[in-house]
Formats: sequence, structure tokens, C-alpha cells
Amino acid sequence: MQQDVLSGDVFIFIGRRGNKIKLLQWDSDGFALYEKGLEQGTFERPPASHNGHFCITSQQLQFIFQGVILKTVRQKIRFTCQ
Repeated sequence: MQQDVLSGDVFIFIGRRGNKIKLLQWDSDGFALYEKGLEQGTFERPPASHNGHFCITSQQLQFIFQGVILKTVRQKIRFTCQ
């Protein structure tokens, strides 16, 4: 799948050791880069597809920053309009 970096999507990069994460986003007139490094522990890597890419929600990204294990999170069923 081809991704457009100018779409406004946030691109997430997790370092090999898992203790650094970078977020990259086009912000109408330039790129915004956010980087966070952990003194201890690692960031969880969401399960990736065959090409190494993954797609997550903003809530899942918050959980990763907070150290929550994504597999243990259960959400209540909510109504969705189809």
C-alpha cells in the first residue's frame, strides 16, 4: 500500500532496541517530529502485517506511550452506525 506523507497521517518509528519512538507528521507547512526515549523498558510493537507496517488508533498510541500492553486491553462494545 502506497502512503502519502503529506496526508496528515502520523508515521511511527520504533528503534531496534525498542526504547526510542519517533512520530513524523506533515503539518500544512512543514514536518513535525516528536521523539521520546525511555531510560528503562521498551515500547510495545503492535503486530505488523507481512510488509512490516501497522495501523493503530490514537488511543492505542496513547497506550503504547503509557506502557499498557495492547493485548490486555478490552473495550466494551459500543453502537456503531452502519
